[in-house]
Amino acid sequence: MGTKTVHLAVYDTLADWETGHATAWLARAGYTIRTVGPVAGEPVTTLAGIRIVPDLALADLRPEDSELLILPGAEKYDEGDELAAFPAAARAFLDAGVPVAAICGATAGLAKEGLLDDRPHTSAVSFYLAATGYKGGEHYVDTDAVTSEGEAGTGDLITAGPTEPVAFAREVFAVLGAYEGKRDAWYRLFHDSDPAAFVELNS
Repeated sequence: MGTKTVHLAVYDTLADWETGHATAWLARAGYTIRTVGPVAGEPVTTLAGIRIVPDLALADLRPEDSELLILPGAEKYDEGDELAAFPAAARAFLDAGVPVAAICGATAGLAKEGLLDDRPHTSAVSFYLAATGYKGGEHYVDTDAVTSEGEAGTGDLITAGPTEPVAFAREVFAVLGAYEGKRDAWYRLFHDSDPAAFVELNS
């Protein structure tokens, strides 16, 4: 690794609010954020109606070129298997020792792919994932965000629900080693609106 490149999956019905904290603050920390869509150069449309032109096609994404793959939620995860290639790519990343971060509907995609069967994880609510028929219910953790450290040679996996973009970002920073010594202040500022944290973050 060492590329300082993070890949953000983009697809139709992407939930705009879920990854903005993570990607904006990683960019401020010197990471390059590259978007990965079903087809390079073919625009996708978010839930807000914002059009994004992917930098890269999913078929051309290689774990060795990345520090992290981020999978935002999208309504399409609940509408069938159109996005199944993205959780499959997440499997390739984890198998290559590269971390993956998934939030909201993307956790259902991971569940269908079997990636949550043996790892601690979270999502919106437990019965949302249970509806996928996955086998990992005993590993569900009712909390804001979970980082499951991969066994030797496999990547860490971050999961979170749709109301926790700040906790999601905190876990992403921790896995990448970003904002060392400042993560708690960052979280208190954006999650708790703690004015003292602003001073701490910028000192």
